[in-house]
Amino acid sequence: MRRALHVALGLAVAAVFLYLTLRQVDLDEVLAAGRGLLPGWALAAPGFLALGYLCRIRRWQRMLRLYNPGIGMGRIGVAYLASIAVNNLLPLRAGDALRCFGFSRWLGVAPGPVVATVVVERLLDLITLILALALALWTLSLDGSALGLARSGGLALGGLALVSLLLLVRPHVLSVVLRALTRLAGAFGPGVRARAEGFAGPLLEALIALSGRHAMPALVGWSALVWGLEGATYWAMAQAVPALSHPEGAWLAMPAGTLATLLPSSPGHVGTFDYFAQAATVATGNPLAAATAFVLITHVVLWAATTVIGSVCLAVWWLAQRPAQAARQ
Repeated sequence: MRRALHVALGLAVAAVFLYLTLRQVDLDEVLAAGRGLLPGWALAAPGFLALGYLCRIRRWQRMLRLYNPGIGMGRIGVAYLASIAVNNLLPLRAGDALRCFGFSRWLGVAPGPVVATVVVERLLDLITLILALALALWTLSLDGSALGLARSGGLALGGLALVSLLLLVRPHVLSVVLRALTRLAGAFGPGVRARAEGFAGPLLEALIALSGRHAMPALVGWSALVWGLEGATYWAMAQAVPALSHPEGAWLAMPAGTLATLLPSSPGHVGTFDYFAQAATVATGNPLAAATAFVLITHVVLWAATTVIGSVCLAVWWLAQRPAQAARQ
């Protein structure tokens, strides 16, 4: 029942934000703005996207090698991309659960450490995206009277992200926070405390291990590459839309739209991604119809590319499991 309610809430949120995205848009103007894509830039966008995902896989390999030193990029790439495809197609972040638990045997790593590496990955992504948003708010020319508020918000976000980054680089400080939260969870009963300890323990061990081997600075560097290439994907697609007068707005649309995917929504983040990425693109001086065309085309490219490749990886994994399943029977 709870899962059904979560799914229903996500669909309702998606519908609301999709309505907000399209309510003031002339669809004929959007179609006109989307015609005549420049092929060179349109082909460059998936190229940047592919390079970005190679960096994501390499970053995860750096973490997983703490637990399985011989694990290769191919095996990790299958698990990573398959989970992205499942997230794109099913609700409730089902791909994340599959990556943490379903691929544990495939990766040769116990579920607890896999969960810890995924949490570290998400923390790095969140911090990098917040820094990217803060940087875009400070460096891009924005329309509207709320420019000062946006700049102040960017400064606050940048400070928060830098503090969070310091906690990742110095996890012994974070251990105090995690232990305090674990004790606080004990007020809700021993079962809740046990689950909190089961989550916090592997996470803290992973953070300390990564810090002890000086791997965290490398992970931060890989994260910068990941989201720099993701931003380049948006920028190339913006360059491909001739009606977009300020293609540099793509560098604000990327963190704004991606952070909006944290909101509950449908699989593929329909509505939430589109509304906030559209608002960011318009805020940098672009016409509404051109901004909408750019955002919708970019969303389709991101979703289709990762879903198709990820589905192939899912099939590879499923076929590889069949002999082992038959032997166990």
